[in-house]
Amino acid sequence: MSASIYANVNDVQMISYPGGRCYLYRLYLKDKVGSPYSFSHPQDFLSERSLSRRQRQHLTLDSSDLPVSKLYLDAIADAGLQVICKSKWNNTVLVRSRHQDVPGKVRQLPFVTKAMLVFSSPDSISASKRSSYHKEFNRWDNASTDEYGMAAEQVASLDGIRLHHAGFRGEGMWIAVLDGGFMNVDKIPAFQNTKILGTKDFVYPRSKDIFKEMDHGTMVFSTMAADIPNAYVGTAPKASYFLFRCEDHDTESQAEEDYWAAAVEYADSMGVDLINSSLGYHDFDDKSTNHQYKELDGEQALISHTASMLAHKGIILVNSAGNDGMGTWKKINFPADARDIITVGSISPNGVNAAFSAVGPTADGRVKPDVMAYGSPATVITGRGTMINDMGTSFSAPLVTGLIACLWEALPHETALDIINLVRQSGNQYTTPDNIYGYGVPDFWKAYVVGKANEHQR
Repeated sequence: MSASIYANVNDVQMISYPGGRCYLYRLYLKDKVGSPYSFSHPQDFLSERSLSRRQRQHLTLDSSDLPVSKLYLDAIADAGLQVICKSKWNNTVLVRSRHQDVPGKVRQLPFVTKAMLVFSSPDSISASKRSSYHKEFNRWDNASTDEYGMAAEQVASLDGIRLHHAGFRGEGMWIAVLDGGFMNVDKIPAFQNTKILGTKDFVYPRSKDIFKEMDHGTMVFSTMAADIPNAYVGTAPKASYFLFRCEDHDTESQAEEDYWAAAVEYADSMGVDLINSSLGYHDFDDKSTNHQYKELDGEQALISHTASMLAHKGIILVNSAGNDGMGTWKKINFPADARDIITVGSISPNGVNAAFSAVGPTADGRVKPDVMAYGSPATVITGRGTMINDMGTSFSAPLVTGLIACLWEALPHETALDIINLVRQSGNQYTTPDNIYGYGVPDFWKAYVVGKANEHQR
């Protein structure tokens, strides 16, 4: 579920579910026997940039880094099951079948320890449709004399402008953006100078064009990547980006956790430094699969277990807290409960928490959210190429992600865990954290100053 209060919805046309009725099962595998990969040749399954990121942070490879056994994948295919995606970190495979006979088939596969139904297709879904877009901002959006234009206040609230003026704007940092669609990012002039290194879709069925899907990802992306002086400047305008679709906006199912895991593992293999995920889950179409409060420990849900591994692969995950503060759930979503990540809630310009911003703590008593940023509202660029104020922790998270990229650019010798700690320590209520504001609003200039002082003491 994308964490935005107000969806930017176009006229919806429904179509039959592509490929007809189907079921998706998550298969848990017992080991990785038969894998042709080994730690002696890691370049066969990880890029040089991914390996370099680990080496710089003194991180070693472990069994979770080895790909899923090809021997097992072949046997699964021979059993008549289509592999949709896989997770080497969890040693799981998501398979598709036109019939609910998967449990019977997997009983013949001794390497499968568990088969879990995570998705049943609906009769119909909405057809993706690219909206028209504006080739330039409205006159009143260009009227600002401020360098940051309409984004000035939200960047300044995090003391990000001082970091930018010191020369740190995200250059050389790679950020993966996980979302449900990036409507018109390839067309809107505000992104023409943005470095987009690649795109990929992990959702079944695959989209023909992620730039024709929903514009939630466009708005998220804009808060980091847009760079139009005196109109709108994001928090990491010089960073490089991957845009990954892993959210199915037509259905809610645990299969989206498998898509998410596949996306972050791919991001890792490509060598990204940070991941922004303005996504969260707990409530599904099949209510029997809903998550429960007791699972909010950063480990039990597949998506959270995966998220908790990221910093130990050398990647910083920034995730939105979720917008359930006014609903019956109220708590943070999954994977916002993960360990060693930055979970971001929303505040208004006067510093008060947004009523919708989800709260902690985790089931095991950890402080959540970690920090707060503008989101009630935040100024974003839509898929139509216009600037609006929108509400949601979805936009708080990328404001922080972009500035973490700038901070890490400035302190390249720090580890992912070091940077996470610096961000928390820079919060305006670090010494008195709670489960509404976490450690408070981070001050990225303060984080930089403290980080430089730490360097000099070593």
